[in-house]
Amino acid sequence: MEASSPPDRKYERAWMKPVLLAAGAYNLLWGLLAITAPLALFRWAQMEPPRYPELWQCIGMIVGVYGVGYAVAAFHPLRHWPIVLVGLLGKVLGPLGFAGALVEGRLPLAFGATILTNDLVWWVPFALILWAAFKQATTLPDLASPGDALAELTSDGGQTLAELSRAKPIFVVLLRHAGCTFHREALTDLQQAESAIEAAGAQLAIVHMGDGPNAIEAASSRYTLDAIHVSDPERRLYQQLGLPRGGFRQLLGPAVFRRGFSACVLQGHGVGTLAGDGFQLGGLALVRDGAVVWKRALTSAAERPDYAAEAQRACQA
Repeated sequence: MEASSPPDRKYERAWMKPVLLAAGAYNLLWGLLAITAPLALFRWAQMEPPRYPELWQCIGMIVGVYGVGYAVAAFHPLRHWPIVLVGLLGKVLGPLGFAGALVEGRLPLAFGATILTNDLVWWVPFALILWAAFKQATTLPDLASPGDALAELTSDGGQTLAELSRAKPIFVVLLRHAGCTFHREALTDLQQAESAIEAAGAQLAIVHMGDGPNAIEAASSRYTLDAIHVSDPERRLYQQLGLPRGGFRQLLGPAVFRRGFSACVLQGHGVGTLAGDGFQLGGLALVRDGAVVWKRALTSAAERPDYAAEAQRACQA
């Protein structure tokens, strides 16, 4: 990419899009073949056909769905790095599973012929895409101090957090990206905690990474909050408060997956398009008289604070 590329595409390379489009097309074709001709590979490998070919057709459906994911990721490879990561894991674990079955004599060598095109040829490009995403995630620009951000980032009402905090302490909640199910869960929790935050002596302000002051409201009409909204697409306040980007365990660890299933499926929050930095973790802060007097970084994407209790603790600081 040229030097004039947007910051979120700094490490993106021209070859990434066609590679992911090719991976998507390949998976869709392979999945279609498995669905329409589930016994073809077994006959070619001179194997006894499975008793339940429908199971093989289900595998074909899963492979095809991966193809859709790769096609979506092709239009912003580094932003959609989790799709590439999941794909690479499958392309590494699949051959390992076949190797184990081959050693034990449960599968013939011919059955693994497709491993070359299904898995091995994608290892290097997928790994390079993930490496580029990692480099982009860990390369931070030099920004101003938290005090400058407080005085420069304006709310949906046109005032800065510093100005607002001189009338009343501001309890600031910095959210994950708008497509994250935990972002949506947090908005629901804040709806329930808003009156308690006011009772603690603070006014609620929500900082998000959307473009424009009303981006947070566009996520869903069900999130009705009287809170101050502040758009911070460059993550200035996030970085200046020392809120870190998450690592693998903080974003994709087992505990995060369990909580994500609960928030996304059981609670019905769902997920949406990534709007912001997918690595960025959230945090809390209290701003009084133009200065940050209390702050706390969240430890993972899945951490669910008790906002009312945190606001009370912050106001006593």
